[in-house]
Amino acid sequence: MEQKNWARVRELVGYYRYDTDAELAKLNEIWELDRVFTNYYLPQQKLIFKQRNGAKVTKRHDVATTPHHRAIVHVGIRRRPVITMNAEFKRLKPAALSRHILALTGDLEVLAQAKKAPRARAAVNHAWNDSGWRRKPYEATS
Repeated sequence: MEQKNWARVRELVGYYRYDTDAELAKLNEIWELDRVFTNYYLPQQKLIFKQRNGAKVTKRHDVATTPHHRAIVHVGIRRRPVITMNAEFKRLKPAALSRHILALTGDLEVLAQAKKAPRARAAVNHAWNDSGWRRKPYEATS
């Protein structure tokens, strides 16, 4: 997910500033559910070949598969993690997972919008600033 982190993060939680503990808790819930959704249901293509001929770049990608499937067919993985991943995959309900993520992002947006607005700047004393202590633009500088 690191390769697509910026797009995925902004797509999911938007551009608000999240800096409270409640928002952090919601973000952590969202990231955990998104990790599960991404690894089990979002297929990705991996670059398998890249060749440069002058200015032309030729790229070839493999067939799009999920990270879950890639892990299962990997030759170095042991049997116990495969059984664990398959059991978790069978328990998942993608529509319910997606609705839960959507509800949490809605709650996060409400939290972000409910925060106090930034403090207004102090009023400028125009009587002091315009009292003539500064040079006027039409005065000579020498």
